[in-house]
Amino acid sequence: MQIRKILVPVDGSDYSQRAAEYAADFAKMVGAEVVLLICRMSIPPILGQVAYDQARNSLVAQAEEVLEPCRRLLRERNVPFADRVLEGKVEVAIVDAADYERCDLIIMGSRGHSELEGLLLGSVTHRVLQMASCPVMVIR
Repeated sequence: MQIRKILVPVDGSDYSQRAAEYAADFAKMVGAEVVLLICRMSIPPILGQVAYDQARNSLVAQAEEVLEPCRRLLRERNVPFADRVLEGKVEVAIVDAADYERCDLIIMGSRGHSELEGLLLGSVTHRVLQMASCPVMVIR
């Protein structure tokens, strides 16, 4: 199996940062590209334009804040990468992005910010393991 593209969902948690670090080293070793993914909440269309714009700007700024350390890490290690910001249900966005981007592997943290502490895995990680069509590597 040749790994050319690795999807790395990030959310700013320590777990996702460790996954990004692992993915950077792994991608460098196998000559793969990394696709960083952050999933943000959807903005309700019922908001007025001013409130909608404020909410969108805040969510974009939060996504940039989470992505930048990962971008810096990949640049420093000379790993080619792209990044995507999607909205919606996190596990569905991850699986859909992996399929759309034709990723050979997903590397993700065992838990994230959006999860309550589970017994073994965060629920998003567990659902991605169940739904993904490619292998998933979980980093603790």
